[in-house]
Amino acid sequence: MPVQRADARRNYARILAVAESEVAEHGADASLEQIARVAGLGSATVRRHFPNRRALLDAVFHERLEALCDRARDLADTPDPRSALLEWLRAVTAYAASARGLAVALTPDAPVTADQAHVNACAALFTEAAAPLLRRAAQDGAVTPDVTVTDLVTLIAGIVWATEHHQDPAAEADRLLGLTVAGLSPQR
Repeated sequence: MPVQRADARRNYARILAVAESEVAEHGADASLEQIARVAGLGSATVRRHFPNRRALLDAVFHERLEALCDRARDLADTPDPRSALLEWLRAVTAYAASARGLAVALTPDAPVTADQAHVNACAALFTEAAAPLLRRAAQDGAVTPDVTVTDLVTLIAGIVWATEHHQDPAAEADRLLGLTVAGLSPQR
C-alpha cells in the first residue's frame, strides 16, 4: 500500500474522529455527508478514504474489536470451554450494547450492493476469534454442534438492536443473553 501524504493522513484521522462521534450518537445509519460537513471536508474526500459505510464502520470499531479478539485468544485454552465462550459472548454483547452500530458492523450477511464491495473486516475478525471458542464448546458438548458463528452474531445483533433504546441497554442486553443461554424453560 502506498504511503499517504501528510494531509491525507490528517484527513483520515479527522474523518475517523468525527465518524466515531456520529456513529456513537446515530448508530450505523450516521450520515456520511454529515460526517464530511463536521470534519470540514467534502463528501468525495470521505468516500476516497471510506468507499462505503461498511468500510467506515470497520475503521470506527477496529481497535476495540481487536481487543475483544485478543480476549477470545486468551480464553481459547481455558479449561472450561463453555465458560470461556460465555465470558467472551458477554464481553462482546456488553460492548455492542454500548457502542451503537457495532451490531451492523459484525453482521456478515448484510445486503450487498455495488458500493459494498469492501470486505467486512469486523465480521472476519469476529469469525476468526469466535471459531476456536465455539469449536471447543461444541466438542465439550456445551453447545450443539450445529451452532455457527453466524448464529452467535445474529443472537448478539438481535439482542443489541432490541435493547438499543432501553433505559440501560447494557444491563438489559446482558439479561437477555443470560435468558438466551439458559433457555426459556427450566431444566427438569
